[in-house]
Amino acid sequence: MTTDATDPGPDALWYPPADRVRRSRMRSFISTAAAHGGRELADTAALHRWSVERPEEFWRLALGELLPAVDISGPVWERGAHMADVRWFPEVRMNVAEQILAAGPPDGLLAVAVDERGRRRELTRAQAAAEVGRVAAALRAAGVGVGDRVVAWLPNTIETVLLMLGAASIGAVFSSSSPDFGADGVLDRFAQITPTVLVAADGYTYGGREFDRTPELATVLEGLPTLRQVVVVPFLRDDPDLSGVPGSPSTWDDWLEPFRGAVVEFEPLPFDHPWYVLFSSGTTGVPKCIVHRSGGVLLTHAKEQQLHLDVGPGDRVLYFTTCGWMMWNWLASVPASGAAIVLYDGNPAHPGPERLWELAAAEGVHLLGVSAKFIDAVRHSGYRPGERTDLASLRTLASTGSPLSPEGFEWVMDAVAPGVGPDGLHLASISGGTDLCGCFVLGDPTRPVHTGEIQGPALGMAVDVWTDAGTPAAVGERGELVCTGPFPSMPLGFWGDEPDGGPPGGADDGMGPRYRAAYFERFPGVWAHGDFATWTVHGGMVIHGRSDTTLNPGGVRIGTAEIYRQVERVEGVEESLVFGQQTGEDVRIVLLVRLAAGTALTDDLEAQIRARVRTGCTPRHVPAVIVAVADLPRTRSGKLAELAVADTVNGRPVRNTTALANPEVLAEIAAAVPAP
Repeated sequence: MTTDATDPGPDALWYPPADRVRRSRMRSFISTAAAHGGRELADTAALHRWSVERPEEFWRLALGELLPAVDISGPVWERGAHMADVRWFPEVRMNVAEQILAAGPPDGLLAVAVDERGRRRELTRAQAAAEVGRVAAALRAAGVGVGDRVVAWLPNTIETVLLMLGAASIGAVFSSSSPDFGADGVLDRFAQITPTVLVAADGYTYGGREFDRTPELATVLEGLPTLRQVVVVPFLRDDPDLSGVPGSPSTWDDWLEPFRGAVVEFEPLPFDHPWYVLFSSGTTGVPKCIVHRSGGVLLTHAKEQQLHLDVGPGDRVLYFTTCGWMMWNWLASVPASGAAIVLYDGNPAHPGPERLWELAAAEGVHLLGVSAKFIDAVRHSGYRPGERTDLASLRTLASTGSPLSPEGFEWVMDAVAPGVGPDGLHLASISGGTDLCGCFVLGDPTRPVHTGEIQGPALGMAVDVWTDAGTPAAVGERGELVCTGPFPSMPLGFWGDEPDGGPPGGADDGMGPRYRAAYFERFPGVWAHGDFATWTVHGGMVIHGRSDTTLNPGGVRIGTAEIYRQVERVEGVEESLVFGQQTGEDVRIVLLVRLAAGTALTDDLEAQIRARVRTGCTPRHVPAVIVAVADLPRTRSGKLAELAVADTVNGRPVRNTTALANPEVLAEIAAAVPAP
């Protein structure tokens, strides 16, 4: 389904000023596309329709306009037996590191890095190119070649970016994990891809505390026998004690010292050459190793950044992320759009909720990206950034990680927007995932923002909402988020997931069983993303939460996000988690609540919660059991671990507890939930 924007109506939170629309890169691209094809394209809705109806034309134009240094030759794609069997721009040769480094003047800023302790460093593009040349030379000296894996266990800092670019420049495959992952979590990921070089930090800081990682580094090294080189970045201390680390690892400076003056040479690579491996954050089984293609991901990021979020030369982008989340990879692509990135490592609310907002103000940030949970936390703290911080440079606030509640939308426009410049604040809720290292739906600087809605589908993405029967859902009807056509950032596959000739394509399928099961079993031949979604009358979308954590009491499928929105409006409830508990052949809805200090789960509070859910959702949504708990389990990226709770309470094994930041609470919850 391709939707048309209708009358925005009086409920819009923000209307982009006409002059801002005219100056936007989206509006410029619409004009270019119209002139290129000799067609009339009135708005983004018309552009999106053209982009999915004529994908070859769209992607060729997008590559030429958004990454102009790429020499385009040959066809846009070679298609095979099914949606995932596509080679993009098969005759193009390019290098993503070259594209990122060369998209601005040599003296232009590429990155600023700030950490929790207030340390700040800058890096120009010329300085970055020189350092990348040294990293590439050091990697080659360690025997790294095209296709070898280089891994990082590092904070969000400059060395991480340089290592990624250095690996990409020679065609090595990069992967990263944040240092808050313990040894088991790191090995669950890196051991699967048999790396050649590991670069790790001696530790990290969070919330004013220091965490030394050198004792666990020894364990990691024992589990990675394929390593030829180990390098330590001094992050906690200038001269870390590495005496307990086997193999006498080099420090970062010592490793690069022999290669002073090395000039970066970019390996020309196929457009679909693997760039990096990202890991799923599921709680069952070992993490999936998702192999992402280089040209397709960079093109996708350029489209999202330049067109949907209006990023361009001279801008600064700060997205709060760790190196274990795909938004780090997204952020690291920003310099290819001519902008600079601001890296922050540490607790974004330390020493208080003002920290990230003050950093954005100090660095003159134009696009600030945060999670929906962060917005909720600041909202509950009482801090109002637009009244306390000079955010005059800020144009766009992006939110992702989980659905942003209507209350979150309204708070941003009430508490943040008053502090920005005269064009107002574009609030861009975005949704996609690690699976595609990009977005299915996101912002549009030319259209109004409506409460609780993502503005629309990403250009070139044949996004739709389908019913259980595999038919397009009507506007306002909840269904499964799908994508019905190929897109350049589709994964190449999962590492080690060998094709098995299974359905739907039989012997010609070419997909591994885990890859097929992840995306193509729900609707054969169509990407099913695992989200509940609804089209809106404005041509936007509401994401209701993951469909793979669906509740099914009495055979009625219920998403969880709408329950959370109601429950967390109840005074005294700080956070909640809902799951289905087996009761014979049926399930009952169990609600866990984390209450504010001094609040008890009384009969009156339980009645308030049930009434709120009953009136805000339906009677079918009302929980059968409500239990107060001290804490809720979450992944290391901050998402609530619904599946882990459901598995624990229902007596199923939770096989990937290393993905959880606080797995110890699972036993406490299991003890607290009454038997059916």
